[in-house]
Amino acid sequence: MIDKLKQIEIKFHQIEEKLTDPEIIGDHKRYADLNREYKELKEIVDISREYINMLDSKEVAQQMIDDSDPELKEMGEMEMESITEKLEELEGEIKVLLLPKDPDDHKDVIMEIRSGAGGDEASIFAGDLYRMYSKYFETKGWKHEILFVNEGTAGGYNKIEFEVSGESIYGFLKFESGAHRVQRVPKTESQGRVHTSAATVVVMPKLEMEDVDIKKSDLKVDTFRSSGAGGQHVNKTESGVRFTHLPTGVVSESTDGRSQIKNREIALQRLYQKIYESQKQSYESEQAAKRKSLVGSGDRSDKIRTYNYPQNRVTDHRINLTLYSLDKIIEGDLDEVIENLRIYENTEKMKELE
Repeated sequence: MIDKLKQIEIKFHQIEEKLTDPEIIGDHKRYADLNREYKELKEIVDISREYINMLDSKEVAQQMIDDSDPELKEMGEMEMESITEKLEELEGEIKVLLLPKDPDDHKDVIMEIRSGAGGDEASIFAGDLYRMYSKYFETKGWKHEILFVNEGTAGGYNKIEFEVSGESIYGFLKFESGAHRVQRVPKTESQGRVHTSAATVVVMPKLEMEDVDIKKSDLKVDTFRSSGAGGQHVNKTESGVRFTHLPTGVVSESTDGRSQIKNREIALQRLYQKIYESQKQSYESEQAAKRKSLVGSGDRSDKIRTYNYPQNRVTDHRINLTLYSLDKIIEGDLDEVIENLRIYENTEKMKELE
């Protein structure tokens, strides 16, 4: 492990030097990528330096233990106990930091929440989930922008789509994809009976052109007049945008935004996602035999979590986690849930490496 840590430190200094190069500073994309890698390596380097210092302290403590002076020997034994405990802690942290990372973890995300089974109550629950996530974003200092809204007739949303931006967003939110189930007495229920309703959440990494093998020359762009919700402007302007990827025939369009510029952005992002998913699926099929993770599968049919209001209980079914703090979680206190999912994912990765 020491050799690996030394190699990382060499790479860290190489990147540190590159970040002062005027040519790289002028290339925003390259500078941002290098700066992100620099921050990730710095975290490992800081801990590895502390670890190496502890190893030196361990040698000194051993020399004290080997000394003929009883008092010095006792001091050395006490010091060794403390150092050994700290070394074990640092080794655990380093192992986690050295685990292979999801290449999408650092990306911003596009999130979609849809009402599922349960009628009006499902739409209300979708609204509660959006509010929960919004409050969680605030605690993290992340920004979000609504891309599309279709409100429910009794409140909440039939569908809401939004973009979340900040640092390492996907690495935290990828675990939220799947079916969320709620058990409570609906506002629309006059008999006071507990009902079960559901909403689905999809979390997708926001992709850039560089992430997907798409050439601009392979794209055909069409504009058309929108139809449906959105106000009178839909019949007056060609705000709808459709992209066709000529080599594959993949088509993506959007009429969700109120302007052609916004629809162009949404449609292009959807096209990236479709082609990216196709490319990723072929890669993951090769890796399927190696690992089938329960976390972050993104399958809408997966019942990942239940919110039980009568018992103030939240259960994440993937990792058998039950917390009796629904009142706090629904107000955006998601840290404990997400941290447990991250720990589970890292534990599974460690098992694979053993």
